Amino acid sequence: MDISEFQKYKENKIHTDKSFPYNTYLCSIPLDFPCVPHHWHEETELIVIQKGSGLVHVDFNQYKVTAGSIIVVLPGHMHSIAEVPGMKMEYENILFRSDMLFTNSDDLCADTFLTPLFTGALPVDSHIHPGLCYYNEFSSTIKRMDRLCDSRPYGYQLALKGYLFHLLFLLAANQKGNRLTLSEEKSLEKIKFIIQYIQNHYSDSITIETMAQLCHYSTSHFMKFFKTHMKTSFIHYLNDYRLTMAHQLLGASSDTILEIAEQCGFDNLSYFNRLFKKKYGVTPREVR
Repeated sequence: MDISEFQKYKENKIHTDKSFPYNTYLCSIPLDFPCVPHHWHEETELIVIQKGSGLVHVDFNQYKVTAGSIIVVLPGHMHSIAEVPGMKMEYENILFRSDMLFTNSDDLCADTFLTPLFTGALPVDSHIHPGLCYYNEFSSTIKRMDRLCDSRPYGYQLALKGYLFHLLFLLAANQKGNRLTLSEEKSLEKIKFIIQYIQNHYSDSITIETMAQLCHYSTSHFMKFFKTHMKTSFIHYLNDYRLTMAHQLLGASSDTILEIAEQCGFDNLSYFNRLFKKKYGVTPREVR
């Protein structure tokens, strides 16, 4: 994953082909990249853990996942992926656009099941794990989809659509999740605004006072609001994001370490080096 992908938190990147909007690829944490910061997009995403363990956030929920776990991320929902310190994780990403399953005519399935599911009106499980009664069927369906994508026989797209419908049937038939309340939805939109602001301005000076004003909060309420929903302080999150950017730039840019530190919002090199080593266990020079 290159630096531009991290910078598109409100992802405009087209993950899928227009003619058949379905794509799958493999990733590794932290070998490919140290983490995938919070972001959201219009595709539905299935995160299928193949090996190891890690942490996946969906909206305000954190899941510790292990091999066999599957995370369902519906369109527009904020999510991130991080390592468990000292552990590695390999996972498969499956992305598809929901409109590939809709028709242009009146459709009972679309009106009754698909639209409510994709918009969150039909609450479903985000974490698919072996403790669920439908886990084996859900997992085996994904394996069939993967085998089809490997061999790609003539007409495999028809079978893939059928399997996607089956996965959605399993989610709808076993709905147990809790729908976000109106208050939670408003909080989520505010958090998205804050994250997008960080993404657009992380190289600049960003203060708690500035963010509080932008959110129309007092500074104390802003700090409490952010920590309540993100489980960390705003300054820690901001520095962590900047360090993630710096880590990527160290491998993708020929700029000096001082220049990269400044590009990522750090005006004190020793402070940057100290935070970087605390997060990654090595110095910026060792990474380079």
